[in-house]
Amino acid sequence: MPQAGFLGTNAPWTADVILLLELALGTGLIAGAMLARAGRYRLHALCQSVIVLLNLAVIILVMFPAFDRQVLPKLPGRVRRPYYVIAVTHGALGSVAEIAGLYLLLAAGTKLLPEKWRITNYKFWMRTTLLLWWLVLLFGLATYVRWYVPNVFRT
Repeated sequence: MPQAGFLGTNAPWTADVILLLELALGTGLIAGAMLARAGRYRLHALCQSVIVLLNLAVIILVMFPAFDRQVLPKLPGRVRRPYYVIAVTHGALGSVAEIAGLYLLLAAGTKLLPEKWRITNYKFWMRTTLLLWWLVLLFGLATYVRWYVPNVFRT
């Protein structure tokens, strides 16, 4: 049985840690964007790269196994229930956001991709990915609340 969390909900401690870590990562992305705005592009690239890669590790090691264990076995039969709708939306958008972040790392930060696959309008794609990332973070928070906070979003 998982050890009880420390945020005062019904969450296991791992969910509490991941929630706080993801909030820190989201805040770090904002800080990284501010570095770019200040013209500190190397620090910006380092900050965003570390965050995207750390998030990839969290997805692989924690989020996907939890999704596979708690959500996938119940689909598609219960897809209309809020418990599953929020989690599936979070997972789908999160996958897109992570892939976009990884693509940006490759397209903007390396010469590994062919020239035609690289981007030129950095601001648009980075800002769009940041916005998507924060949308995913909000869905992650909603997933946490729906799964672990009693009497919230109950239908």
